[in-house]
Amino acid sequence: MKKLLVGMALLAAASIFMGCSKKDSAKASEPGVKTWIVATDTVFRPFEYTNEKNEFVGIDVDILAAIAADQGFKYELRSLGWDSGVLAVQAGQADALIAGATIKQERIDSGWIFSDGYYNATQTFVVAKDSPVSKFEDLKGKNVAVKNGTAGADFANSLKDKYGYSVTVFEDSPTMYQDVILGNSVACVEDTPIMASNIKEAKLPLQIPAGMESEGAPYGFAIMDVKNQELLDLFNKGLANIKANGKYEEILAKYLK
Repeated sequence: MKKLLVGMALLAAASIFMGCSKKDSAKASEPGVKTWIVATDTVFRPFEYTNEKNEFVGIDVDILAAIAADQGFKYELRSLGWDSGVLAVQAGQADALIAGATIKQERIDSGWIFSDGYYNATQTFVVAKDSPVSKFEDLKGKNVAVKNGTAGADFANSLKDKYGYSVTVFEDSPTMYQDVILGNSVACVEDTPIMASNIKEAKLPLQIPAGMESEGAPYGFAIMDVKNQELLDLFNKGLANIKANGKYEEILAKYLK
């Protein structure tokens, strides 16, 4: 049964992947030129999201474009969502993933091969705007929403026994936020810059309590097959260059100032 479910998940990822339109392509394919396929999330503001002009934008989007220009390689960016993006890379339907993926040992042990870190992020608990929750002890006996397979979920699960709360898993961030807004969960856990950006831009009735964040860890560009090491090396070289020439800080300032 487990094998059947895995097979169905891979088939679903393949269907989504094949259904992506040409407008998702960051660079056009050229005969005889290698075009790398890079999977990403769909709603992870400010790292990847659709703006008011229906353009796919964000820190990850701009960093990848800047690195590709610096290193002279072609790529197609496919907006698949987190779970489907991971499955696409694992199945060989995409060459790499850039989606605010935290570099952590569990992923490395399961076959993820990461680039150098390109952004350090903490994870934080987030509550309703009028919530009395201000510390971990206030979560006892309540429910916390998390996004499947994320560092935020790991952070929440690492504390649930100590502070006596339950956890509900969701497939995407917007649904997780709504669970808190509707009062079904007292809190959710998300990467701090993503949560701060969504509260501000989408005017979500949520707040970030002080002192309820993790120590933090870097995001990395990831491959899951050593045959794509060339792309990882290009990414690392380009990342070092755009940090040195100021382009990296320019991109961060564009979205985080």
